[in-house]
Amino acid sequence: MRRVVVTGLGPVSSIGTGVTAFGAALRAGRSGISQITSFDPSGFPYRNGGEVRDFDPAAWLHRLPTDRWGRSSQFAAAAARLAAEDAKLDLDAVDRTRAHAVIGTTSGESVVLEALTARLVEAGFDAVPPQLVEQLPAGRLAHAVSEELGLRGDSLTLATACSASNYAIGYAYDLLVSGESDVVFAGGADSVCRWAHAGFYRLGALTEHACAPFDRDRSGIITGEGGAVLALETWEHAEARGAHVYAEVLGYGLNCDANHPVAPDRDSIAECIRIAHRNAGVTPEQVDYICAHGTGTPANDLVEAQAVLEVFGTNPPPISSIKSMIGHTMGAASGFGAIASAIAIEQGFLPPTINWSHPDPQLTGIDPVPNEARPATVQLVQNNGFAFGGNNAIVLLGAAR
Repeated sequence: MRRVVVTGLGPVSSIGTGVTAFGAALRAGRSGISQITSFDPSGFPYRNGGEVRDFDPAAWLHRLPTDRWGRSSQFAAAAARLAAEDAKLDLDAVDRTRAHAVIGTTSGESVVLEALTARLVEAGFDAVPPQLVEQLPAGRLAHAVSEELGLRGDSLTLATACSASNYAIGYAYDLLVSGESDVVFAGGADSVCRWAHAGFYRLGALTEHACAPFDRDRSGIITGEGGAVLALETWEHAEARGAHVYAEVLGYGLNCDANHPVAPDRDSIAECIRIAHRNAGVTPEQVDYICAHGTGTPANDLVEAQAVLEVFGTNPPPISSIKSMIGHTMGAASGFGAIASAIAIEQGFLPPTINWSHPDPQLTGIDPVPNEARPATVQLVQNNGFAFGGNNAIVLLGAAR
């Protein structure tokens, strides 16, 4: 069976753009959280978010006219461009019909939708500009990647909410191992927007100042944004061009709770972990590190920890959450997790869970890598992604053999 490797990383995040800046920020435990500026948050009691403050799409995009694309599409295309450049991939030498784009999202182009709604309310349908309507479809996130890089294979956007990037990586893995493709750009993108901020606040899932996953006093998420795309290739394709390999995608697991719109289900998550292990051909004892979904809500962290303890026993591997640094980036979240996992393998350290102060007696046995990165030999990482609607997706990455 064909092997799948990660040859390029494209993070556009609130703590850094590009693999060097993002990796350094992970190691330093840097926070990208600040007061929201992309919309007026003054009507909300909680006003913080993980915004990409210095994002200039024109600095990264070579082909897309930025005025024709929404912010989430710009994030996706810029992240894919970064991944291609990091992979040193000569796209003119690639069979573009065998190069694909698979992008996950939660909110799509909701910033565009909010702008359209404002125009409509203020001045009616005649005031709505056609070029803004053109930017709205969520499918344009993957199309932006395809157009920016000139890809001619599948162009697919997956809207499986906050696990969507792992779904995208799984889909890419199947395209590559089946022989349908040579290269796939997979990941996710989302933007900070009013409706998501309002929705999580009304659900009681938002916290005021800082996200503190696995802490006794954790109280919720911080909404975030960005684009996270990985360049994936077959081993043969990467080897033929002498590519640098960050990690190997060993397999993945998917399932759905089909139980509750928002509440996570321990048994289903535990089974998703087992499915991923079977698909990757690994055992729990081989996993060195778990990149957690780790939203910082009381329910998610408890259920995720319980599922981990059920599968791994009382002494599981370290499990940390980068959402403590970048916020919950929705459909991009597990894409950032996959990038962090590849960096952990490549550079030999565990990203920390920052903002952690008090052990939770309900999470006995869980090591959240509190506050400071930890040197470690990382051969195998489990990257967790869970979503509303019970969409669970887990990807296993290993050191390249």
